[in-house]
Amino acid sequence: MALHEASVSWQRGEQRFTDNRYSRAHAWHFDGGITVPASSSDKVLPVPLSTAEAVDPEEALVAALSSCHMLFFLSYAARAGFVVDRYEDSATGTLGKIEGRSCMTSVTLAPHVTFQGSRPDLEQFHQLHHAAHADCYLANSVNFEVACRPELAE
Repeated sequence: MALHEASVSWQRGEQRFTDNRYSRAHAWHFDGGITVPASSSDKVLPVPLSTAEAVDPEEALVAALSSCHMLFFLSYAARAGFVVDRYEDSATGTLGKIEGRSCMTSVTLAPHVTFQGSRPDLEQFHQLHHAAHADCYLANSVNFEVACRPELAE
């Protein structure tokens, strides 16, 4: 397989540190040259300790699972001869506790897919999603449920 890399950078600046009231804003740097503003979630630490406009690790995990599933689905739909016009997913992740430890307890994908021309019947549609889910690298890498509740657009 391939090696995937990202770098993360944070700098204290003039902030105090030992009072634990420093900004959690930082940056993710990827090999294509893009930098993404990141922070702890404002659901975990209030602003100004976090940055509401930045991506937090929890939502990045949800987005990564959604993206991985989508990429497999698009590939399988194309192979089956279906033309996907639009794919939108309103994925959600639940952070909770298991055995006293905070963790992601589940992610639910809710893809809404629009096709051009001939489209799969409902059974084929669900089979495409099932195959995408079974082969998704990231869904196969986590120890919590990743559910998929797809909707076939009219």
